[in-house]
Amino acid sequence: MLTHRTRPPLAIPALALAAAGLMPATLYWTFFRAPFEATMGAAQKIFYLHVPAAMAMYAGALACTLGSAIYLYNQSERADAVARAGAEMALFFGAMGVAGGSLWGKAAWGAYWSWEPRTLSTVLQLALYAAYLTLRDFAGDGEAERKFAAALGVLAAANVPIISYSVKKWGGNHPGGIIEGGGRGLGHVDMKIAFWLGVAAMVTLAAGLIATRARLHLGAGRLAHAEGRALELGLLGDEA
Repeated sequence: MLTHRTRPPLAIPALALAAAGLMPATLYWTFFRAPFEATMGAAQKIFYLHVPAAMAMYAGALACTLGSAIYLYNQSERADAVARAGAEMALFFGAMGVAGGSLWGKAAWGAYWSWEPRTLSTVLQLALYAAYLTLRDFAGDGEAERKFAAALGVLAAANVPIISYSVKKWGGNHPGGIIEGGGRGLGHVDMKIAFWLGVAAMVTLAAGLIATRARLHLGAGRLAHAEGRALELGLLGDEA
């Protein structure tokens, strides 16, 4: 029987249930309620998953940044686990967003890839988190390695505003944000509902996965520490 120390926090099942309800609602509103956009037709429905995936990437980036900063401050094992989980989700949902953007680009501009500022800055963000995870997985698990990775996790946050403002600053084919008019075609109320349901679903899913992965990383770290202590005690016993 699980004790109060090992029982999963209520936030994880709560987030899982919320995501399980929001995802079907998003798909229903996207494909059965939201009308076709006048210019792009059915292809515009990619928008309802593409942009929410980008929002989920930002949620992962925030978790990685905060976890990394806290770890640099006090070497908290929990903060390190949150940072690692945040980087994983930022990479996962960012890749999903880029894939959706490629499909959008093919329908809108006739090409899966275009060398424009937002696309390039997003790919750079994914490369930074891939580098962070490579360090954490293959460079060792000592304090120096963790601090170096945490510093990279904090520095990676500097690119997030570049992604957000790249269209406004440098132009390109990519539409602007919802507020700036990039969400043209969302005039119908069901389009707005589909979009915000998608954002809620993706961000909730990302939060639940971050919490779950952080708990797994924390448990794995504690298990490795316990195994190391047991090995030390065994060696001391043999010497005695």
